Amino acid sequence: MSDAPAVRLATEADVPALARMLARAFYDDPVASWAFRPERRRTRALERFQATRIRQLLGEEGVWTNDELTCAALWATPGHWRASLRETAQIVPCFSSPGLLARLPLVGLGWMDLERKHPAKPLHWYLAVLGTEPQAQGRGLGSAVLRRVLEQCDEDGVGAFLESSKERNIDYYARHGFRVVGEVRLPRGPLLWKMWRDPRG
Repeated sequence: MSDAPAVRLATEADVPALARMLARAFYDDPVASWAFRPERRRTRALERFQATRIRQLLGEEGVWTNDELTCAALWATPGHWRASLRETAQIVPCFSSPGLLARLPLVGLGWMDLERKHPAKPLHWYLAVLGTEPQAQGRGLGSAVLRRVLEQCDEDGVGAFLESSKERNIDYYARHGFRVVGEVRLPRGPLLWKMWRDPRG
């Protein structure tokens, strides 16, 4: 589509601004609220978490954004969705403040449960994060950053997978070809909807 918002791969220089944007986008997200309590610690912790995840996926060319840095999609490439021990260790400092450290064991259990219930086959792209600046929502930015990888999925005949943390987002993802294939509840936390997309021929 010629009038679709222009998107590009993110760079290391984009990381600080994208992390701040995603912290704002996910401030009231059920998973963020569950993982990062109390509220006064959440913004800084979310910034650190998102910056870590962005850097982990930059090398795989899995982070798409726009020039204004008001949206981002963080994708893990096929076969690389499982966090390595090194990547998991990089997440731990996000919980280093006294108010958050007590949450780490619970969050760790939830993280492991999500990975355990993640489909191992067939090969697929994994949408780890999709976020848009709250004031820029409704302009098609999220769809634009999604589209680049979904088109690649269709070209390569590869599926895509995500977990939606908000029920109201299910219809949004369905418009992009995803369908609900299961549910998972985080320990003493929110329900997530597992969604899969078959490649379109």
